[in-house]
Amino acid sequence: MDLLKNMNLPNKLTCLRMVLIPVFLVFFYAPFSAGRYIALVIFIAASLTDTADGYIARKYDLVTDFGKFMDPLADKLLVCSALICLVDSEEIAGWVVIIIIAREFIISGFRLVAADNGIVIAASWWGKIKTIVQMALIIIMLLNIPALRVLEIVLTVAAVVLTIISLVDYIRKNYKVLGSAA
Repeated sequence: MDLLKNMNLPNKLTCLRMVLIPVFLVFFYAPFSAGRYIALVIFIAASLTDTADGYIARKYDLVTDFGKFMDPLADKLLVCSALICLVDSEEIAGWVVIIIIAREFIISGFRLVAADNGIVIAASWWGKIKTIVQMALIIIMLLNIPALRVLEIVLTVAAVVLTIISLVDYIRKNYKVLGSAA
């Protein structure tokens, strides 16, 4: 546990988010009705750690290479895990989740190539907005309230559109990274 002792608070929050993913999964699939609502609370708590760790890291100048790498990875794992659960329970179309996950693989690939070349690709505003919309969609879907179906559809469309826009934005801004890898 020396590793955690030497971490700053934002990095601990990022690690907490990752630890909460299997806990979310356990409650999502729990064989009792309250399990889904416990999973919802866990997802919201994990999502809030994303906001908190970024805010604290920037405000107190605690930005680290670990945080730059692990924070977006933790977000991707949290969102993709929840979306896969929702596909499994037939609450969201598989093609929507494939688009979202494909974008994450592509951007992760870009970041790895960039890192090999000593370049850091920072998160863009499009990417941040995309993540917020995806998290909001998951929360609305976990609530499973029929009166919110229209909002669910709007958020699904927004999530797909923002996923594509943020992908195009990353490629447009960072296409030279691929050229330097050749």
